[in-house]
Amino acid sequence: MSHVVDVVSGTGLSTGTEPVAVLSERECWDRLGSQSLGRIVTTVDDEANIFPVNFAVHNRAILFRTGEGTKLISAAINNQVVFEVDDHTASDGWSVIVRGTARTLRTDEELDAAARVQLLPWTATTKTHWVLVSPNRVTGRRFHFGPEPGVG
Repeated sequence: MSHVVDVVSGTGLSTGTEPVAVLSERECWDRLGSQSLGRIVTTVDDEANIFPVNFAVHNRAILFRTGEGTKLISAAINNQVVFEVDDHTASDGWSVIVRGTARTLRTDEELDAAARVQLLPWTATTKTHWVLVSPNRVTGRRFHFGPEPGVG
């Protein structure tokens, strides 16, 4: 069993059926790599915007493609972003948050490396811009679903 830290108290827990547990950074990257749909959060003119994007993990960073528009403009104007990925079953779930810096890839070397990831658009639209989110902080939580203690 791996060892995790309780979100509220900071004490160690087993990964059994505790209601909430902190994921290690390695567990966060493993879970990020297991998914292909996430959400990028940016701000423009003091207004938060959230966009679903298909993505890939590449060299411990988040890589996605986009076309002209709000996502690209947001990443250029305010490069501090939050990226979230989650998943769940009937009995448990998890969420990973990446706080980082977004930048569009520009050099031939960067674009060639990104193309080798083979990240294809999900929609029939042109997405010629590659955005890389370099993490400043990666955090995650695992949740075991169940009734509220003392209720029911």
